[in-house]
Amino acid sequence: MDTVVLHSQPPQTTGLPQRDFPAMLSRLVFGLCASLTGLATLARAECTREGLLAAANSYLAAQTSGKTDGLALSAANFTYQQNNKKADIKTGLLSQALTIDLNRTAADTVECASYTMFISSTGAKPYVTATQIRHADGDTATIAMIDTVVATTGDLFFNAKQTLSYVQKENWGALDEAQRANRTELKRVGDAYLDMWTDAKAADSIPWGTDCERVEGSMLTKPCGGALPHGGSAKTNGNRRYVIDEVAGSVDVLCSFDSLGPWPDSHEIRLEGGKVKSNDPKAQ
Repeated sequence: MDTVVLHSQPPQTTGLPQRDFPAMLSRLVFGLCASLTGLATLARAECTREGLLAAANSYLAAQTSGKTDGLALSAANFTYQQNNKKADIKTGLLSQALTIDLNRTAADTVECASYTMFISSTGAKPYVTATQIRHADGDTATIAMIDTVVATTGDLFFNAKQTLSYVQKENWGALDEAQRANRTELKRVGDAYLDMWTDAKAADSIPWGTDCERVEGSMLTKPCGGALPHGGSAKTNGNRRYVIDEVAGSVDVLCSFDSLGPWPDSHEIRLEGGKVKSNDPKAQ
C-alpha cells in the first residue's frame, strides 16, 4: 500500500491585513475538504459484475429492437467500432432488429468491460457477433465504447445454423473456485493461441484438454489440440483487446487477424481446471 503524506505550509501573510488571514485560511480548508470529498466519491465508484451484465443486457435489447435509444451512451466520449473500424452506431448493426437465438456474456470487473456473443440464424441475413462493451472510470451506468466483430453470409466458414448447433451444447457457466485459472494465465493462453501462426512453439505451450473442442465459424475440431499451426506467417495478429472473466474461466480477444487476413476477429477460450475446454473463434 502506498502512503501519501500531505505537507501543508502556512500561507505567506507578508503585506496582507491581519484580518484577511482567517478568511483565507477558511477558504483553503474548505477547498481541501471539498477536494478530499471528491476523491472519496471517485474511490467509491466500483465496477461490479451486476452492472456489467445489466449494460450487456441493454445492448442485447437494443439489438433485438433495432433501436439504440435505451442505451446509456456516454455523452462526453462514446465510440462505436464495427469490424475494427470506427462507425456510426445509427447505421451499424444495432440499427437492425434481429431475432437472437443464443447469447452469453462474460464480465471483466478489472477492466470494467464485458464480452457478449450472440447468434441470429433466422431472418433475411444471419449473423454471428462478438462484442466488447467498455465503461470509463468504473461507471457501468454509462457506456464508453461498443466494439463489435460481425460475421455474416460470405464470411470465412460462415454458417450460423451450424455454429448454433455446436455452441448451444457448450457450458460457459460459472466455475467452482478450485477450477478457475487466474487472470495472468487466461491472458497468456489467449495470446498463445493468436501467436500460433507466427511462433512455432506457441501451440505446444497451450494446456489443451483431452475433451476440448474448437469451433471456427461453422467448422468443428475435436479434440481442439489437433491440426494446429506452428508458425509460418511473418505478420502478427495484432490490435488485441481483452475481456477476461475468471469466474467463467474465459478470455475473449478481439483483434486483427493479420497473419492470414487481415480480418476482424474474435477468439474466446475457456479453461477448466487449468485445461482448455472450449475455443470459439469468430472471424470476418
